[in-house]
Amino acid sequence: MLRLISVLFAISIICFVLMAFSPLDPLLQYLGGESAVVSGEKAQKIAAQLGLDQPYHIQYIRWIKKLFCGDFGYSTIYECSVISIIKEKAGASMLLLFVSWLITGILGFAFGVIAAVKEGKIADRVLKVYALAMASAPPYWVGLLLVMFFSIYLGWFPVGLSSSINAARTQASLGDVISHLFLPALTLSLSGIAQMTLHVRQKLLDIFSTDYILFAKARGEKTMMLFKNHGFRNVLLPAVTIQFASLGEIFGGSTLVEKVFSYPGLGSAIVTAGIKGDIPLLLGISLISSVFIFAGNFIADVLCYFIDPRISRGGIYEL
Repeated sequence: MLRLISVLFAISIICFVLMAFSPLDPLLQYLGGESAVVSGEKAQKIAAQLGLDQPYHIQYIRWIKKLFCGDFGYSTIYECSVISIIKEKAGASMLLLFVSWLITGILGFAFGVIAAVKEGKIADRVLKVYALAMASAPPYWVGLLLVMFFSIYLGWFPVGLSSSINAARTQASLGDVISHLFLPALTLSLSGIAQMTLHVRQKLLDIFSTDYILFAKARGEKTMMLFKNHGFRNVLLPAVTIQFASLGEIFGGSTLVEKVFSYPGLGSAIVTAGIKGDIPLLLGISLISSVFIFAGNFIADVLCYFIDPRISRGGIYEL
């Protein structure tokens, strides 16, 4: 808990400092940008109402005091409380992140095992080419390609949003939600699958090269039997660690992917908050995402104790 509190405190300070050095004026952005026509007296009055007339360190102290009371502040973009925006958009983001995370873990682990078992063969070469290409490709660029091919050229999936524009998200059918979710989830998954594949493949090859595996081969055990009896449990520990650690990368990738697909989630909201200079909203989403990522890493640590008892006994396990 102390580590989590220190992380959140550091993130809040960093966000405030970055916004202080940003060339964007939050008041000007609130009034409508450079084209806004507002008298100086009215602008000062609005700044006083929003607390933007105070120095940044005073704004930060005020925000901290409100945060201890459960108040995340007031969003100048949406003109409502930050916590209400987070509640509204968290559902869509959590669904996208969970589906992407699940696909990443299942397919990444399976592809890594196949590549290691078929080392040097066509399946291994194809998976390595895919993994290296996707691990190097920016998610937003992959998303644009998927939109161009599947949405514009083939017309199989909608271009964006989380549901049809004429239906509320809570009233949308399951098929409608899946069709809007497919391309964003696929975009986020492709990079994660690639990294998981490369890690699992290399770890499993290291296991297959150990002395006890060579001894098992000498006794006549086949490759799949070696994986079942010796490889699966040993490769599961680094796979679980990588899978839960990838939550940060998935959430980071979602900020631009949601923008590409106009997906109404937290990622799209935090990009808008940064561009428009909405400090309370930027801070609120940053803290929530940090707790989410921290929880993923903590769960990974706990699961590792059950997967490998040597960790609970204080043993050293090299990943």
